[in-house]
Amino acid sequence: MTPPSPPPVFSWRSAGTAPDPALGDGELAAARDALAQGRWSAARELLTATGDDWDRRGHRLTVLAEGRSTGAWAREWLLAEPDSKDAAVLLACATAYSAACGRQRTETAHEAVEAAARAAPADPSPWLAALVLARHTGTAGDCRHAFEQVRERHPGHHHAHHLMAAALAEHPRAGGPDVYDFADQAVRQAPGDSPLALLPVVAHAESFRVLATGGLRADPYAAPEPPAPAAASAAEHWSGRHAQHLVRAAFDWWLEWGNTAGGHPRHLVDLNFLTYAKFHEGRMAEAAALFQRVGTRLTPAPWSYAGRDPRKAFRTARKAAVGAA
Repeated sequence: MTPPSPPPVFSWRSAGTAPDPALGDGELAAARDALAQGRWSAARELLTATGDDWDRRGHRLTVLAEGRSTGAWAREWLLAEPDSKDAAVLLACATAYSAACGRQRTETAHEAVEAAARAAPADPSPWLAALVLARHTGTAGDCRHAFEQVRERHPGHHHAHHLMAAALAEHPRAGGPDVYDFADQAVRQAPGDSPLALLPVVAHAESFRVLATGGLRADPYAAPEPPAPAAASAAEHWSGRHAQHLVRAAFDWWLEWGNTAGGHPRHLVDLNFLTYAKFHEGRMAEAAALFQRVGTRLTPAPWSYAGRDPRKAFRTARKAAVGAA
C-alpha cells in the first residue's frame, strides 16, 4: 500500500493554539465547557450516550475530570442523584486528577475511587482513575494492581496501557516485566486490528522521556523543564536496530489499519507517537505522510519530551519533514 502524498502548504498560525485533550470529540468539548460553568446535565447526557464503550468512556471521563471545578460539580450532581454511577465515577476521576496535581488529599481520592468501584463494578474507569493516582502518588506495585483491575474489565484498554507503559519506564527495576516486554505481550494478546499494535513505539518513547529527564516524571501538560545535562538524543534513541524494527512494524500496521483506526477515541495519540518516531528515525517521506494525517491536531506527548515546548517541537519537525519530502 502506498503512503498518502506529501501534505499541502500548511499555515503555522493554525497550529498556534494549545493542544486540546478532547482530541476532536466535539460533544466532549461542549460538555466540558458546560461543566466548567456548572451545567453538569451536559456531562450526564454525554456519559449516558457513551454507554459501555470503555475506551471512549475513559477518554471522556478523564478529559472532563481535568477541569479544576469538576470535582465540585460532580459532588453536586451526586447529591442530586445519589444513585448515579456516572456521577460517582466522574467524581472519582476528578478527585484522582486533583490529588495527582497536589490539590487534593490522596486519601480523599482513594475513598472516591473505592466508592465508584462499588457503584459501578463492571466499569474499568474507576480503576483507570486509580492508575492515574498511583502513577503520581503511589508505587509501581500500586500501578500494577490498578492496571490489572482495568484489564480484568477491559483487556485492551488503550489509556491504561499507555499509563502502565509510562510507569514501567519510570520504574525499570521494580519487578514484573520491563516496558518492552509489557508492550510486546500486549501486542501478542490484542486482536490484529487493535491500536495496541503501536504500544512498542509508545514504550520506546517513554524510555526516551525517562532518559532525557534523568529518570524524573514529566507531565506532558506541565510547563517544559530543561533536559538533564546528560540527556539522550532523540535521533540516537530512534536510530538503533531495535527501534527501527518496532517503528517499521507499527508503520506497517498503520498502512493496513490506519483508515479504520480513526474511529478510536484516542487514535490521535497513537498517530502523534508514530509521527514522532518516524521523524526522529529520519524517514522524512513517511513522516511527512503522517504529518498530513495529523494536521494541526498535535498532542503534548511525545512532542514535549526532553523538555521541549510541544508546539514548537511539532512545528519544527513538520517543517523539516515536509521540506525533505
